[in-house]
Amino acid sequence: MEFIDPALLAYCEDHTSQEDDLLKKITRETQAKVLMPRMISGHLQGKLLELFVKMLRPKTILEIGTYTGYSGLCMARGLAENGKLITLDINDELEKMVRGFFDESGLSDQIDYRLGNALEIIPTLEGPFDLVFIDADKINYANYYDLVIDKMSTGGIILADNVLWSGKVLPEGRKKLDKDTAAILDFNRMVQDDPRVENSLLPIRDGIMMARKL
Repeated sequence: MEFIDPALLAYCEDHTSQEDDLLKKITRETQAKVLMPRMISGHLQGKLLELFVKMLRPKTILEIGTYTGYSGLCMARGLAENGKLITLDINDELEKMVRGFFDESGLSDQIDYRLGNALEIIPTLEGPFDLVFIDADKINYANYYDLVIDKMSTGGIILADNVLWSGKVLPEGRKKLDKDTAAILDFNRMVQDDPRVENSLLPIRDGIMMARKL
């Protein structure tokens, strides 16, 4: 997932505002207790999300894919006064851990954590959303995008994680074209061709697609 020299990555981390104790705890417990801990947003991406939200000051954020709550907590810290983060995840096995982290943050009143199938939940949400962060199953990235695009406020931002997919978006980066890679390629192409947005693919960590609703 990392595309730069490890020494340069360490330099970047050393020159990024440090994680506080709670974020370090989330990272530590994710690595110790959860399968595939590399899915956590982590230090650099988490701080980027936090700073980005602090600049945007959204009233309503939708996160598709809570995992252990690291990215959600980072974004919740930048909410406008009386703002709300709605975060969706299908894995109820992590619920106790995640709710504990949110309670410990002191921001649980602004975090609406819902368990279930996002494809079923999103149509029930009214919006408008000022920011949407997609970081769930790759097969449904295009479906999630289709469900939220008309619920975005004008100027609202959609961020989608893992759009470089460990380099597999390039033919030389993969041995075969699997379903997840094909889904990411289709998603990136769809956003690029969508006249409703302006977009930039950022080569940060595993790639973040940023699309702004026109």
